[in-house]
Amino acid sequence: MAYNTSKELRNDVIYSVFVRNYSGEGTFDAVRRDLTRIKALGTDIIWLMPIHPCGVKNRKGSLGSPYAIRDYRAVNPEFGTADDFRNLVDAIHDNGMKCIIDVVYNHTSPDSVLSKEHPEYFYHKPDGSFGNRIGDWWDVIDLDYSCRELWKYQIDTLKMWAGEYHVDGFRCDVASLVPIAFWKEARQAVEEVHPGCIWLAESVESEFIAFNRAHGIPCASDSEIFQAFDISYEYDIFGVFNDYLTGRRKLADYADAVNLQECIYPDNYDKLRFLENHDQLRASFMIRDPKMLRNWTALQYFQKGTVLIYNGQERCADHTPGLFDKDTISWEGEDITPLLQQLYRIRKNDLPADCSIRLCAEKRDILVGIRTESADHPAGKTGKRTVGIFSLRGETGLISAKPYEIPDGIYTNFIDGTKVEVGMGRISVCGEPMIFTI
Repeated sequence: MAYNTSKELRNDVIYSVFVRNYSGEGTFDAVRRDLTRIKALGTDIIWLMPIHPCGVKNRKGSLGSPYAIRDYRAVNPEFGTADDFRNLVDAIHDNGMKCIIDVVYNHTSPDSVLSKEHPEYFYHKPDGSFGNRIGDWWDVIDLDYSCRELWKYQIDTLKMWAGEYHVDGFRCDVASLVPIAFWKEARQAVEEVHPGCIWLAESVESEFIAFNRAHGIPCASDSEIFQAFDISYEYDIFGVFNDYLTGRRKLADYADAVNLQECIYPDNYDKLRFLENHDQLRASFMIRDPKMLRNWTALQYFQKGTVLIYNGQERCADHTPGLFDKDTISWEGEDITPLLQQLYRIRKNDLPADCSIRLCAEKRDILVGIRTESADHPAGKTGKRTVGIFSLRGETGLISAKPYEIPDGIYTNFIDGTKVEVGMGRISVCGEPMIFTI
């Protein structure tokens, strides 16, 4: 784990914005005008998906992928000017939030500035031509980090954005494919320009790690990623989540996967908890029942780790916007802003960042979680314990409180203020999410 990663990051919420599709206008200024609303959702950090110009050669769609970047040191004129970007970052800060931007350092577009000025920075196929090592990424060419001059260029670029533009951190695309040694050096250099920058890694699925390694392509595990990064994706368990929704796995499998994270990562590990992102189906597409969606959303906030909200999730958008064409988010769905706001308050006030967590699957697809505050106590005593009960199929049921050592009594559900009664060692689950302290 990055030695100076604060556990307090676990209780932050990141709001992800794809400028092109965020509004009909698709500009930095349109995002700036909506910052008050974004902040009011309960947002600490805004992550702007790539803000740089897209390549033209081998372009996917009519506008190109934001992850096929032509120039790391420029802004996409489609979104506005460099001054418009500065104004957006300043406004994010004025609203009490931080701003991180996407860093796509594994590859560039084939017609990038670097491919023209420094072809030696790139991976070359046996015939000497540019290429990439991942088959379906045919709109990009891979960089080659065996070239030390590339390290300096990339690090200087990061220092430019963190220094001149006051960006507060970076979300690093497929960070697992870029050497960990580079990320460690980059972090140290950026820290001198902008202390406290946030480093979020898009770590990758275990199957993708195994596939790359089998084909001779170095690919870092999550444990390695944590040497340089503060937060990593939860793709190590996201496949189990998807398999549960499609009926291929049991809820107990998901609980076991989350519990395993508690013992295989460093003490200050931080996972990015999400139901959706720009690469995945919308949560409202996968989870059609509103009650089920409320339970999954509450669980997302109850989990130990930084929460990600993808723009449009707060209005239950069910269409995943395309990345290669103009595909404006629909803001006409059910507004769950009040729920997100209340969960944010719970996260800040009632869920200690320094804690342990354990999940357990009960019958009727009810998940029980116990968060225990880390504290120095005499043997046999622990810190504050907070219980989360989530009916992930929206069903009612009766569960035993004894395995969780929940005393009989009447507690207050932090989510909606209703009473939760524990009587004769049993809890009646109403189908709605419950979070309370014992």
